[in-house]
Amino acid sequence: MKILFLGTGTSTGVPSLCCDCDVCLSSDPKNKRLRASVLISENGHNMLIDTSTDLRQQCLTHRVQHIHSVLYTHHHADHVHGIDELRSFNFFNKIVIPCYANAPTVAELKKNFSYIFTGTKQIGGGIPQLELHTINEESFELGGIPIQPLEITHGKLDIAGYKIHNTAYITDCSEIPEKTKNKLHGLDLLILNALGYDPHPTHFNLHQALAAIETLKPKRAILTHINHKFDHSLVSKDLPENVELAYDGLELNL
Repeated sequence: MKILFLGTGTSTGVPSLCCDCDVCLSSDPKNKRLRASVLISENGHNMLIDTSTDLRQQCLTHRVQHIHSVLYTHHHADHVHGIDELRSFNFFNKIVIPCYANAPTVAELKKNFSYIFTGTKQIGGGIPQLELHTINEESFELGGIPIQPLEITHGKLDIAGYKIHNTAYITDCSEIPEKTKNKLHGLDLLILNALGYDPHPTHFNLHQALAAIETLKPKRAILTHINHKFDHSLVSKDLPENVELAYDGLELNL
């Protein structure tokens, strides 16, 4: 299984618009963070987690020419507003793309993108050809890849994380419910959000993310969905031995 980090930033991306802080002005490419998304590839199947606002740029940068399925964590703009870019994969690959999300996210996608999912007529422009499927806590497979949905808390929202083989991808997390923790002990890899240093009502900060890692004890942990407070090289120096910061373009072969 290959994991490609297409984007590792928070909702504003890094650099943030109008900001002159040291990280936003940094020349270090690891401090340039598009909105969070990963591409998981196995058995010739490319599975995208979230259609970030920057999906077009991400796919051009990494020459992603096939997307066979999409998993959504939740409906917030930075995680879904690249959805229209899926049209190109429909057109050039002659496929309809199945998309999977929990019930609250499905409802929001149908409302916010009614021109795609409810048959609302749109004058001009192509419409993405997508099949929207509601998931629960039951495991399923896509392209022979085993997927275990995970219930995650994001402020007042119930969102989805995903366990794929013995790797979990969790972003925009402010709390991991106990029943989910039971599915996460002893992972080979935990990918987890760590927004910044300061407490936040809807995201783990660095302290909370490290505490969760200490509890769950994965062999390796990678932090993503990062804001402009983290200078990659400086933060990396103080992380535990088995923890690292993600960066755009990081590729793992597991």
